[in-house]
Amino acid sequence: MSRHDARVLALQVLYEADTACHPAGEVLSRHLAEVERTEAVRNYARELVNGVVSELNSLDRRISALAPEFPAEQLAAIDRNILRIALYEMQRGEVPLKVAISEAVNLAKEFGSETSFRFVNGVLGAAASL
Repeated sequence: MSRHDARVLALQVLYEADTACHPAGEVLSRHLAEVERTEAVRNYARELVNGVVSELNSLDRRISALAPEFPAEQLAAIDRNILRIALYEMQRGEVPLKVAISEAVNLAKEFGSETSFRFVNGVLGAAASL
C-alpha cells in the first residue's frame, strides 16, 4: 500500500471540501469512483478524511496554538489541510512522528507554495516537541 497515495487523495478531498464547501464524504466518493486505487489506499484515505473531519475544530485550534501569528482560518487552504492530516496522524500515534512530518513536508513541497514546506515543518516540529 502506498500511504503517500492515500495522503494525496485525502489532501485533494479535504482541499475541495474546504474551499468549495462540498461535503467531504461526497467528494471522497466521487474521487474514489473516478480513479482506480488499491483497497488499502482507499481505506487509508477514508480513515484520514473521516478522522480529520471529525476532529476538524480541535485540529484547527491546535494549528492556531502552534502558530499563533497564523491562525488556521487565515492559512492557505493547502497548508491548512496538510497540517490537519499530519496532526491527525500524529495524535493517533500509529505513524511515527518523523514519518508524519516528512510526508507532510513532501506534500507541501509538491502542492504548496515555495515556502509552505518550511512553515509545515516548523509547525509540526513544534507539535512533536510537546
